[in-house]
Amino acid sequence: MAQIVGGGSPVNDAERRVIAHLRDNAPDDWLLLHNIEVPRGDDTFEVDVIVLTGHSLCVIDVKGTRGRIEVAGTRWFPQRREAFGSPVAKLRGNGRALKGLLTQERRELDRVYVDSLVVLTGTDAELVDPAGRDSRHVTDLAGLIGTLGDASRVRRGHTTDTAPYGTAIIEALNGSVRRSTAPPRFGSWVVEEQLGGDNRVTEYRAINATVPGSETVLLRVYRADPLAEEEPRAAERRLITNAYQALTRIPPHPCVVRARDFFAIDDESRFVLVLDDVHGQALHLHLTAPASTLSTAARLDVVEDMLLGLAHVHANNVIHRALSPACVLVTEEGRAMLTGFDYAKPGPRAHTVANELPNVLDTHYAAPECQAMPERMTAASDVYAAGVIAFRLLTGRLPPVTPDAEPASGEAPVEVPVEVMDLLRRMRDHATNKRPGAAEALADLRRIRRPRPPEPAVADLRTQDLRPQDLRPRHLGHPQVPALREVVPEFPGVPEIPEIPESPATAGAGVADTGRPEDRGPDHPRDAGPQAPARYEDEHRKGLPAPEPLLDRLRTRFRRITGKQP
Repeated sequence: MAQIVGGGSPVNDAERRVIAHLRDNAPDDWLLLHNIEVPRGDDTFEVDVIVLTGHSLCVIDVKGTRGRIEVAGTRWFPQRREAFGSPVAKLRGNGRALKGLLTQERRELDRVYVDSLVVLTGTDAELVDPAGRDSRHVTDLAGLIGTLGDASRVRRGHTTDTAPYGTAIIEALNGSVRRSTAPPRFGSWVVEEQLGGDNRVTEYRAINATVPGSETVLLRVYRADPLAEEEPRAAERRLITNAYQALTRIPPHPCVVRARDFFAIDDESRFVLVLDDVHGQALHLHLTAPASTLSTAARLDVVEDMLLGLAHVHANNVIHRALSPACVLVTEEGRAMLTGFDYAKPGPRAHTVANELPNVLDTHYAAPECQAMPERMTAASDVYAAGVIAFRLLTGRLPPVTPDAEPASGEAPVEVPVEVMDLLRRMRDHATNKRPGAAEALADLRRIRRPRPPEPAVADLRTQDLRPQDLRPRHLGHPQVPALREVVPEFPGVPEIPEIPESPATAGAGVADTGRPEDRGPDHPRDAGPQAPARYEDEHRKGLPAPEPLLDRLRTRFRRITGKQP
């Protein structure tokens, strides 16, 4: 059983499990400190656990991350959450800082090896590190004791026996570190879990201290040097505030991660960007997964959402400039969201952060015109990056060097329309003026995926410009309606239908005037001159024949048949 010699309160259950495991299972001569703060210049860094074994002093960082975690460069890509900076890189830097403090206190401690170890406590946690850069410094809870007890980890030139230095180490630690009494707090946000980071920024998951049980948020805490000269300090502040400035230019959108707040801590040694906690994972994981995790339709949905978010960003005069699979999150519902706006350009301004782009750009997704000059990034270069991402997502590989290269057989799944691949080829054109804009590419993709049904037949009859009321029959009296034969072209074999006039006397009665003048009697109203009823005057003006009364027509017919007067 290891001896706990000091420390603060554990922040989460993962830390409690590691401390309890070491206390109950480690050798009796091991010494344990937990949840302490170590000064580094004008700042401090937090250490979850420090273990003094028989051959080294080990700094431990505890991670409760679950599931598959893929290492790519200096970032970790876990499932079901946003990617974050490798905790191994940060922890090794903290170990070097701690070694500096120890040797400053006691010179002879220079021979003691300071190791670093990240402990994954999730029962299903799996680290996938193809390059082998981080795996040596990562273990799970079951392998923790064995890894700490491995003396072969001590590098050449250091002692493998810490017993003579035990007292000096404890005294040096007591003089250098202080107990951490509470979880880190930034403004009203209390940290629940540290996700990772690097020397520039640390990422946390946090909750509002004034609303227990509220939803979590993501915090990006940027470090700044409050004692730097004015010019470098101003440049540092511009870089730190860039992401927030870009996001505030973009109205809320379901395909763009939203910024909630941004503020400085005390003497501006730290700046905090508060973002929505997106419950998803980086698109990078879907590109490198050993088995397909998204159907072809779902992948096309991701491409569509990516273009939808990019079109919204561009419509608000913001250029992303660092678009890559690490900056596209896929939520649990299959929705894609854009993030990673640290180097974005939020419209015209007097300063730039483009000089920092060479340190972060993934050249596979950088447009040809920007490979050597990142400051030339435009909306067209964002479209190029989106085309490369979409091509790799749909085909499982990076595209050819030139978009016009002959495509290999089986370039894409059979479910992907060839028109989609042609669109991606145009998005990756080396000539910027030949690439479609994000909105145009989105419209083309939607047209390909959801073609419009055939127009109804009336659309072929030159009625597109007519209003609904213009399609009323002419005999209803619309003053501006052309006759139907003027709108509809003649078709062979279709007989022409004559118009049947109506008059007030026949409307509703179903009686039409079919009599001839010679068949009318002398007292017919039409021949009555000025004494004719007024209702027939309008019809005379219109040139329409007036209807013959029924009784007169019967008399006329009787006369024609019999030759007698009735």
